[in-house]
Amino acid sequence: MDPTIYYSLKLNAFMLLSILSSTIASKPLVTNTQPKISNYPPFPTCPIKASEIPLIQYLIPYDDDSPRCTPMPPHSNVPVFPYDRPPFHFALNLEFIEAEWFLHGALGIGLDEIAPELAHGGPPPIDGQKANLDEVTQRIITEFAYQEVGHVRYIEAVFGPIQRPLIDISRAHWAKLMNMALGYKLDPPFDPFIDSLHYMVASYVLPYIGLNGYTGANPNLDGYRSKRSLAGLLGVESAQDAILRGWLFERLEDIVEPYNITVAVFTDKISQLRNRLAMCGIRDEGLIVPPELGAEMRICTNVISANVDSISYSRTPKEILRIVYETGDEHTPGGFLPEGGNGEIARMYLEQYNPQPPENSDKYFNYPGYDYEEYPYLEPPSYYGKYPYEGVPSYNKSPYKMPSKNKQNPNEKPQSYGATPVNRKP
Repeated sequence: MDPTIYYSLKLNAFMLLSILSSTIASKPLVTNTQPKISNYPPFPTCPIKASEIPLIQYLIPYDDDSPRCTPMPPHSNVPVFPYDRPPFHFALNLEFIEAEWFLHGALGIGLDEIAPELAHGGPPPIDGQKANLDEVTQRIITEFAYQEVGHVRYIEAVFGPIQRPLIDISRAHWAKLMNMALGYKLDPPFDPFIDSLHYMVASYVLPYIGLNGYTGANPNLDGYRSKRSLAGLLGVESAQDAILRGWLFERLEDIVEPYNITVAVFTDKISQLRNRLAMCGIRDEGLIVPPELGAEMRICTNVISANVDSISYSRTPKEILRIVYETGDEHTPGGFLPEGGNGEIARMYLEQYNPQPPENSDKYFNYPGYDYEEYPYLEPPSYYGKYPYEGVPSYNKSPYKMPSKNKQNPNEKPQSYGATPVNRKP
């Protein structure tokens, strides 16, 4: 290389670094412009925005159209099949529960204050309260809360909304749940809002159920956007569960006052309860397990719950409903969802239990006639392949039709209480 060109490039690089260094030095490394919400103190300070650093965009080259950033083409060019939507509508029930639980625990407010449009007229949760959390736990749960809001928004945008069901996150409900787990009545009743340890023990109940559900739904999805969505949602749910379990594992022998019961016992009893309610064997494990259930059957440490091959356990919608209803019966609501879940799958099981729909059942029909064309993500390109499908799915204004309300002829009713798939085009 010509020495003149070499030294010119070196000088330019030095000048660029000098400008960058002086710019950073002239600004505080952290800013705090987040608003104060309720009695919650201002959010943790954050690094300065990358956009405030001159020339930063040139230091991190990126081009949307570059072949370096283009994903591999999917095997199917249909983003979302109509039958992909019910599993995500079912998952929304769990996302709503987690969103309300974490929002109230961290901020003392719920979805109706943060993003009321996502509830679609659903009733507010029962007795959500702010927990007395230490600073680190507060930051963790605040992040979880906003992540769950993002999950609800994303699923509704891509797969269509359902109405938020009635959710019970009250002290009384948590006390009843912990009594079920321990096998006797705790005195005083378990209060998840009293401090960080109680809150995190209670939180142990939730993300793992969503993880199981997404893992179980994976084989039933075919659209490439559906699969990508599930992978992304599953990744975050798994991370939340791992963080909760790691937090609790550090405190394994801590006593949950005033019961003289360790964290290890509490988590083990909760996992056993979920297994009993689901009635499908061991698909849930506490933080300490017998060596034959540990990784490679060599250890008893169990920070991450997984099967003998260290693969995530999966659960069916029926199993999940038995757990979140806390009745051991997918047809009998209760627990976190006193009036049952919403969406095609959850309402189907309720209809099997009570075949006569209530007079106000329209609110559970997931917006029949909803114009899915508003969401460009759902408009597939032309479909030419035949395997594994025989034809192109129907893309009417709504991929679902209303169930029959002809009470004189119950045979006219579809199997799904909430909606039933429209026949595909030949």
